Amino acid sequence: MAIWQDYLTHHRDRFLAEFQELLAIPSVSTNPARMTDVRRAAVFTADRLRQAGFSNAAVHETTGHPVVLASWLEAPGKPTVLVYGHFDVQPPEPLELWTSPPFEPEVRDGRIYARGASDMKGNLMLAVAACEAWLKTSGQLPVNVRFLLEGEEEVGSASLPDFITAHRDLLQADLAVSADSGQPGEDQPMLLTALRGLTGLQVDVRTARTDLHSGLLGGIAPNALHAMVEILGSLRDSEGRIAVAGFHDDVRPLSEADRREIADIPDDTPLLLGYAGIAAAVGDPDYTPRERNWVRPTLDVNGLWGGYEGEGSKTVIPCEAHAKITCRLVPDQDPARVQELVRSHILRHAPQGAEVSFQSLAGGALPYHIPDDHPGQAAAQRALTALYGKLPLHYRMGASVPITAMLHALLGIHTVSYGFGMFDENMHAPNEFMRLRNFELGQTGFALLLEELGRQPRLGDA
Repeated sequence: MAIWQDYLTHHRDRFLAEFQELLAIPSVSTNPARMTDVRRAAVFTADRLRQAGFSNAAVHETTGHPVVLASWLEAPGKPTVLVYGHFDVQPPEPLELWTSPPFEPEVRDGRIYARGASDMKGNLMLAVAACEAWLKTSGQLPVNVRFLLEGEEEVGSASLPDFITAHRDLLQADLAVSADSGQPGEDQPMLLTALRGLTGLQVDVRTARTDLHSGLLGGIAPNALHAMVEILGSLRDSEGRIAVAGFHDDVRPLSEADRREIADIPDDTPLLLGYAGIAAAVGDPDYTPRERNWVRPTLDVNGLWGGYEGEGSKTVIPCEAHAKITCRLVPDQDPARVQELVRSHILRHAPQGAEVSFQSLAGGALPYHIPDDHPGQAAAQRALTALYGKLPLHYRMGASVPITAMLHALLGIHTVSYGFGMFDENMHAPNEFMRLRNFELGQTGFALLLEELGRQPRLGDA
């Protein structure tokens, strides 16, 4: 057994107690009333890094929530790895659905329940504990390590691009490791190879100066809700294909090898549908449900409102209607171009009498794909194989993690996604939890990853 493993075992209770301390901080970045709490989480994280051996760990200001940077660069001739994570969390509401208060961590049945347990304070603490174990036992790390930990991932990391650009000298690395990731099952490791991007807009329709009496003007006045429904209905054809002209023009074609690789992975679509209470998958019939979920773009109406929504009836013809739309994007789609295509489609299909305007929504992201033969992926595969005793599956993910494409665009480095939360741990939902087994296993997993990265002759682009 490695000496760092003895250290992790010996300090297991302390690591769990520190995890609980961080979970007790209600660092909800979406709520302005919690700004002080997000800062408390930043200060706690910086203090924890200093305790681990990163003496220069510090809280840095941004135009939004703070960032924590730290570095240990005393491994000459070895590559530099940038570890990314975030200490902000989603809002906990609805509070009445929690079995225990979301910011009072509680251990039950081998799990720790709290907002942020799985996404992603647990993964953040795993990486810190692994570095501490190496530094306190060997006096050094197998590679040079930098930490970039932010406090606004859950609101789209809006200030992070400018911060990275302004602090490039403090963030130079050969590879990034994003701890904002997970595994699909307790005994099945996974390596993430691709993530979808994101763009979004709000559509606003106006048809009159004010809401109108449906008796006085019914039959002659345009209805904003009718107009909106007509517009939204035009976005797809009768079989579920996205009908926006040009929407798929830049989509990277799926090769036969791609389709075989996806098909070879055990299909959990029935489990996902069952979990969600969905009778059958919908969407473009030219692709399998997993292909649609992983590697095809989407267009979804996320919200729709207008007119009278109170109790009983109100005989009005609504003068305005609103909808929020987001699109998940795949390589090589550009968020700005896709948004413009959707705008143009809506303007072409708006019915007579409908005045349409738009608002861009924050939180856009580029799609991301790490090369299959990247040396960082090879190191992560060896670490996970040693940890689980089996090869990891290569997953593509339908979700978006903006930092991956951001670091490639701004620093020219690829990102290995490496975390130990699990897909069923109620992330963003009531009763979020993390398995204690994974909290301990993940510390070993990160220590192994550092060791494997140190054996790579290079970690730059494949």
